[in-house]
Amino acid sequence: MNFPFSVAKRFLTHNKGQSLLIILGIAIGVSVQIFIGLLISGLQDDLINTTVGSAPHITISSIEQNQTFDLTSSMMNSYTSNEELKYVALLADGSGFMLKDDENASILLRGGGQDAFDLYQLPSRLVEGKLPVTLNEIVVGSVLADNLNLTMNESVDIQSVSNSTQTFKVVGIVDLGVASLNERWAFTTLQSAQDFFNYEDALTSIEFQVNDVFLADEIASSLLLTSDLKISNWKESNAQLLSGLNGQSVSSIMIQVFVLVAVILGITSVLAITVLQKSRQIGILKAMGIQDSQASLIFLFQGLLLGVIGSLLGIGLGIGLILAFTTFATNPDGSALIPIQYDLRFISFSALIAIGSALLASLVPARKSSQLSPIEVIRNG
Repeated sequence: MNFPFSVAKRFLTHNKGQSLLIILGIAIGVSVQIFIGLLISGLQDDLINTTVGSAPHITISSIEQNQTFDLTSSMMNSYTSNEELKYVALLADGSGFMLKDDENASILLRGGGQDAFDLYQLPSRLVEGKLPVTLNEIVVGSVLADNLNLTMNESVDIQSVSNSTQTFKVVGIVDLGVASLNERWAFTTLQSAQDFFNYEDALTSIEFQVNDVFLADEIASSLLLTSDLKISNWKESNAQLLSGLNGQSVSSIMIQVFVLVAVILGITSVLAITVLQKSRQIGILKAMGIQDSQASLIFLFQGLLLGVIGSLLGIGLGIGLILAFTTFATNPDGSALIPIQYDLRFISFSALIAIGSALLASLVPARKSSQLSPIEVIRNG
């Protein structure tokens, strides 16, 4: 085993230029795989986060529009014990008008608990103040606050469509990232909304976020419901987005496959030429007593060495490309245009694929070397 490995190293170092070209080809292939794969993965994650990152993945509501419903204890227990659910947001919503002096604004008052606030990422989106904790505390959207000139700890009246009026205290201002939501939405505690709209303990919806967004439809179908409720998930209303994401994944795989094919063909052709170049030396080694299997191992070791060195260099180049992209391709605020996460499993898998491809490419020259006749090679020079 040591002898074929030593010969393989000698063959590679004898023609350094040729070996460097193969290593460079493998490195470029691996770096392209890593860069394209992680770039598209980052783009998909960014699209998903932008689309449904702070929105419900699954929603339960009454079959009859704008009707409330009661949450049974068995339903709640099944939801809280489901490890696939990230947030279980119990919500009581209603339309109304926010009144201040001679001005008013149409609003959607949303009552919920901590899970609801976390689902909509309110803690990180607070511009000023805090989240509502006690009865009749309210957080308003930034545009709504500007339109009515609301200030922190100011008291405002909210009138429901049934003409009941309640005074709320503004304890926070939040930027929801969408102008239409910032203009209309206001959040309060679940109990405050239920009392204001006379819902008693009823809800208008239950909203969920799941750990794996692509399994939302499967998880939704497994949730416990009563006959008067309906359920929907984000995949039903985002078919075009899913189609685009699938198209990106397919194109990424195709690019990586073509790169691998190019690498395999390049290594195979170069090592095949090496067999011809080194046929005299191989013939002499066979005449000295090495077996056909050892002659084959020489080229398999060559493929392995080329694959390992090329893959390590390719990982470095790929990470360098990602660093350059995230450094220079930025948004106006300096953040990365497409956030890219370093997926160690994908990087390792790409390197292993390249090493495997190099070994596969060395099978052809290895087989040819095992078939060389030492007498004919030495006789023909």
